[in-house]
Formats: sequence, structure tokens, C-alpha cells
Amino acid sequence: MSKREKELSKSLRTRGLRKGLARKVARATDGSGNPKIARRAVADLASVVAEIQDRLRQGPQKRSAAAKKAARTRKQKARQRSRAAKRAARTRARA
Repeated sequence: MSKREKELSKSLRTRGLRKGLARKVARATDGSGNPKIARRAVADLASVVAEIQDRLRQGPQKRSAAAKKAARTRKQKARQRSRAAKRAARTRARA
């Protein structure tokens, strides 16, 4: 393991990455390991970061509130359509 690999591995470890993965990623970025491992690790970490950012912005609560509002709107529109249809049926029955 080169000095550069050791430094990267140590840096990743201090940021919370497990030892085995940190070594594999360091080796992959230096060209001697499998780059697919590093790409997969980056993708996994990016998805974790996105999840954390979403939770910090109250994303799940916002989506839940938006879904409830949409359901309310659909019900309201259905009631309006139903009332209009009944009104039209009464008008047709009189004619």
C-alpha cells in the first residue's frame, strides 16, 4: 500500500467509513484495485447524503402534507362533479 493510499484510507476512516471499504476504495482510486468498488461506494454514500439532506428539509412531512392536500382536492372536485351531474339530471327530467 502506497503512502497516498494510506493517507486516503486514513482520511476515509476518520470520516466514518469502515476499514475494509476504506482500503478497497483507496486501492481502487490508486489504480491497483477494482474501480467498480469505488464507484459503488460513491453511489452508496451519495444516496445516504441525499437521504440526510431530504430529512433535514422535512421532505417526508412535506410530501405527506402534499399528498393529503391532493386527496382533499380530488374529493372536493368529485363532489362538485356529482352536484353538477345531479343538477343536469333534474333539468333534463323537467324538459
